[in-house]
Amino acid sequence: MIPRISILDRSRTRVGHPAPQALRDTVDLARAAERLGYHRFWVAEHHSVPGVAGSAPTVLAAAVAAATRRIRVGTGGVMLPNHRPMVVAEQFGVLDALFPGRVDMGLGRSVGFTDGIRRALGRDTGDADRFEEQLAELLGWIDGTQRAHPEVHARPAEGLRLPAYVLASGEGARIAARAGLPVVVGDLRSRGRVAGAVAAYREEFRPSPWGARPYVVVSGTVAVAATEEAARRILVPEAWSLAYSRTRGSFPPLRPAEEIAALEMTAKERELYEGALQGHVHGTEEQVAAELTEVAGALGADELLVTTSTYDRTALLDSFTRLARLAGLTAAGAGAAVGGEP
Repeated sequence: MIPRISILDRSRTRVGHPAPQALRDTVDLARAAERLGYHRFWVAEHHSVPGVAGSAPTVLAAAVAAATRRIRVGTGGVMLPNHRPMVVAEQFGVLDALFPGRVDMGLGRSVGFTDGIRRALGRDTGDADRFEEQLAELLGWIDGTQRAHPEVHARPAEGLRLPAYVLASGEGARIAARAGLPVVVGDLRSRGRVAGAVAAYREEFRPSPWGARPYVVVSGTVAVAATEEAARRILVPEAWSLAYSRTRGSFPPLRPAEEIAALEMTAKERELYEGALQGHVHGTEEQVAAELTEVAGALGADELLVTTSTYDRTALLDSFTRLARLAGLTAAGAGAAVGGEP
């Protein structure tokens, strides 16, 4: 059985299109996701990446929520080490006040991935080591239990019911367990590593006001098309961007699959490119349904969070339409509470 399915969109830029178009494309995709019946739609945080336009996830989440009516909206995620916990609480408080009962607070522990970005953000690599402390402070601002600044209140967040999720693996999954929060692990192509993180999370989970039981979201790339080859072609632009970044140090906008097929790659580029194409869930509806059922069962996933990027937006929408169909989604169920939701 395939569990509920949600979408994470990273606002990928495309060659020949200005970066602002990527943000508008994200909002358009969210509208489509709601029509198709997906449970939630999350946006991401990246800084100074040429191939990604989404740098302010709470701002983008507000635009998505304003453009939709039922689907849950959130972040996958806000990188907590980049921000002051009180400010994050206030931002999500405003979101939930404007769109009550629809906002998810997905939180990650990464910092800017280069020294220059970290300096610009006023952060360093050691900030990631303080994630558990920052997480506790953030939750304290929301539930009113923080005591470091008793005279200060994070309005309008204090007292709101804001679902929180930790994006993590390894030690991050254990932090989620100790906090009694749902965890988002990925990706599908690293099932062995993911299985270990999930097992540790379930074993160490402590029930809390934020979560009565473990809740596992497994994230990964899924591409569905009329043929297996067409589904593989959806993966090509992202695979080339990954290969390019690992040989040149810069993550570029997406290029059409046809252009990439005509490239003369070096041996190293070809190796990285072929590797980046491996391990994702892709194929026809029947093939993908079978694999997602197997993955969800093996990991005991409560939810799948799909993130798919490609140059051809028509093929992307077709993929999400086919995925919704094979999962039996309905527009009436978009964002609706289902038994077992944390």
